[in-house]
Amino acid sequence: MAKETVEALVEGGKATAAPPLGPALGPLGVNIGQVVSAINEKTKDFKGMQVPIKVIVDTDTKQFEITVGTPPVSSLLLKEAGIEKGSSNPLQDRVADVLIEQIIKIAKMKEDSLLGKTLKEKVKEVIGSANSMGILVEGKPAKEAIKLVDEGKFDKEILEEKTELSAEELKKLEEEKKKLAEEIEARRAEFEAKAKAIIEEMKDAEKSAIKAKLREAEIPEQIIKELLPEEAAPAAGGAAAPEKKE
Repeated sequence: MAKETVEALVEGGKATAAPPLGPALGPLGVNIGQVVSAINEKTKDFKGMQVPIKVIVDTDTKQFEITVGTPPVSSLLLKEAGIEKGSSNPLQDRVADVLIEQIIKIAKMKEDSLLGKTLKEKVKEVIGSANSMGILVEGKPAKEAIKLVDEGKFDKEILEEKTELSAEELKKLEEEKKKLAEEIEARRAEFEAKAKAIIEEMKDAEKSAIKAKLREAEIPEQIIKELLPEEAAPAAGGAAAPEKKE
């Protein structure tokens, strides 16, 4: 019983018979339409994302099976939160908020690769990942959200494996995301003004002393780097002196 495997990267729910799938599957004698339909059914929850898939074909019977890889939890969280990247300062700057239904959805998508034995344990793992990205869960930082899970606040949603959100809930999340972005910008402006005042006050001091003062004032490293960029290191051995012509 010979088997051939075709691997490809497809957009979730939107695979077609066009390259790379069609030309690779054609010589194997399978019904390409059936394969594409099966792939789209298995990847429908990953709309808008590139998903690795494998089509394993029995070349004798023309039967096939499909395995679907999943993007990392961080990528799924970004998609659910509707943002392109997580926070560069996650302990202070929160960039988005997600609901428990979205966490459950990700936990179910990644259930085979998460360590937890139960869905509830897997949900807590996903919440932990949200924390390192500056994403709130039900308006709470991860530590508080996990405590609520432990206390049973979301037992009903987890038991029912609820993953769908209403239009009203989605609207509220979008409004919350805008509010968080505005708060980050306001906080950044305050830090920049404070940092510039310190730099001006210490303009005759060594750069290392200024940086120490900025850190003492709890100015974020990113702002320090922008306002006091590192100087380029001189080339090894210094520049060669031009030859003297006789």
